[in-house]
Amino acid sequence: MTQPIPIRREHGPRPRLSAPLRMALDLATRGVPVLPLRAGKLPFGNCTTCAGNACGGRPTMKSAGACTCPGVCHGWAAATTDTATLTSPLWAGAWRQAQSVAYHPAGARLTVLDLDDTEAVAWARQSLPATRIVPTTRGEHWIYLGAMPSANAVRPGVDIKSSMAYARWLGPGAGIMTDLPEAVRALTVKEPSTVRPAPHGITAPAGAGEQHCRHRTPAYLDRGIAMAEQRITEARSAVHTTVYRTFLAVLSAHGRCGCLTDTHVARLFTAAQAKGESIRHCTDAWTNALTRLGL
Repeated sequence: MTQPIPIRREHGPRPRLSAPLRMALDLATRGVPVLPLRAGKLPFGNCTTCAGNACGGRPTMKSAGACTCPGVCHGWAAATTDTATLTSPLWAGAWRQAQSVAYHPAGARLTVLDLDDTEAVAWARQSLPATRIVPTTRGEHWIYLGAMPSANAVRPGVDIKSSMAYARWLGPGAGIMTDLPEAVRALTVKEPSTVRPAPHGITAPAGAGEQHCRHRTPAYLDRGIAMAEQRITEARSAVHTTVYRTFLAVLSAHGRCGCLTDTHVARLFTAAQAKGESIRHCTDAWTNALTRLGL
C-alpha cells in the first residue's frame, strides 16, 4: 500500500510587514532613501551609543562622517535605500513603532518646497513654475527635480527641504515633475542687510553708571526663555518654522542687549532637538534669525 506523502507545514504564519515598512521598501527599490518616523512626524532619537553626541557627531551621509552607527540614528542621515538595512533586527523596533515614512529628498536628487498654509500655496501658484504637487494637512509639497541646500522660513509659510533634511512621504502626488527653477534657489540668497548691526556680546555687562538691563532679571529673561522652550515643545506641526520663529522672537527681544548666554541658547537648542531638529538645523535657524535682524 502506497504511503501518503507527508505535507510539510510551516511553524506558524510568516510575520507580516507593517504598512510603513512595506511603503519604505517599495520606495527604496525605486532609489528613494527612506527612514521611519514615530508619532508626531519625528525621527527616532539616537541610540545609547550615540546619545549625547558621544559618537562624535552625526554623519553628512549614511556611511560617512564620525558616526558609523547602523541603527536608526541621526534623523535624515539614517535614510537608506538598502533593503537589508531596512529589514535588519536593528531597525525592527523602530518599524514596530513607526507611524509614517520619511525620505531624504536630496538623496533622490529632489527638492521639496513645503508650503505650510493657503497663503503660501497661493504665492507659489503665482510665482513658480508648475510641478508635481502632493497635498499636505494644511498646504502642499511642490516637488522639483534637482537638489539644493535646505532652508527654513525662506518666506512666510515656506520651507525648502532637500540636502540634510527629510520630508514625510505623503504619496506620489499629481502633475509632471519639472526641473528646479532658479526662483526657488534664489529664495535662500540673503540680501545684504541695510541695518547697521548693533554690538552683540553674549555676556556683556551693563555699562558703568547705567541701570541694569531689565532682561537680566529672572522675572523677564528666564520667563522669556521658558516660554520659548514651551512654544517649541508644544509644536505639533511645522516644527522647522516654529523653531526659527521662536529663535527670531527671542533674538528680537534679547539679542541686542548682550543678556543672552550660552546657557540660554543651549536650552533653546535642547528643546528643538527634543522635537527632532538636528544640530545643523538649529544652527541654521539661529544664524538665519541673526541675519534677519542684522545682528
